[in-house]
Amino acid sequence: MSSGGGGRMTGYPLRDRLALVAGLAGPFLVALALVPFRTDLSNTNAALILVVMVVAVAAVGNRVAGAVAALSAAAWFDFFLTRPYERFTMTDTDDIETAVLLLVVGLVVSQLAARARRLEVITVTDADHLRRIHETADLTRTTKSADTVVEHVRRELIELLTLRGCRFEYGTLMGQPPRLEQDGTVAVGRRHWDVDHGGWPDGETELRAYGNGHYFGRFMLDPTPGTVPSLKARLVAVTLADQAGAALDTAGLSQARPRV
Repeated sequence: MSSGGGGRMTGYPLRDRLALVAGLAGPFLVALALVPFRTDLSNTNAALILVVMVVAVAAVGNRVAGAVAALSAAAWFDFFLTRPYERFTMTDTDDIETAVLLLVVGLVVSQLAARARRLEVITVTDADHLRRIHETADLTRTTKSADTVVEHVRRELIELLTLRGCRFEYGTLMGQPPRLEQDGTVAVGRRHWDVDHGGWPDGETELRAYGNGHYFGRFMLDPTPGTVPSLKARLVAVTLADQAGAALDTAGLSQARPRV
């Protein structure tokens, strides 16, 4: 079996690449700008200024960029702002301690800033997931047409999972395509398929719609090559399919079969 993840995007996003460049160059430029004031500015204050630069890089980039910025800040603090100047050598114990603290604090703060950025993304994503589930539930409750709910869920799945296409098959189980399971995993026959590392399997993947323990049909997912939806997104997809199944159950579709 071949994986559908061959076209998966690799490398850092542009934002992170720019942050990495900023992590290398930013502390150098800040330290260089402090050179005219180094005889009047305490090394502690100079180190704090460089920490601010590290935090800024980590906040807009990722933890790698933040770590690079912390290393760069410690190096240029040594080179420009401690005696002997313009040499990577420190003789004063206090300067050495300040440089070490700058590195440690910069690394810790960069991790915290990167974590805060990641949590913000997760929060926004979760809010979007909840919106999809809530809107589908409202539609299921207010509409008298199960087909309307099925079509709504079909469109939501395309957007949620970044699909090329999606169709719904009523009351049929022809063939044995890969299957998106209730726990968000994908099965190919009796084998587990690692979506997170291999992408989607080749061809369409089915997502079955159940209502009140009965099978009513399945959404046939046509993945976009190279896309790897998160486990959370896959679990939301299963929830949406179950909502479509519930609407079909309420409508009393005659093709219902026991859950398999």
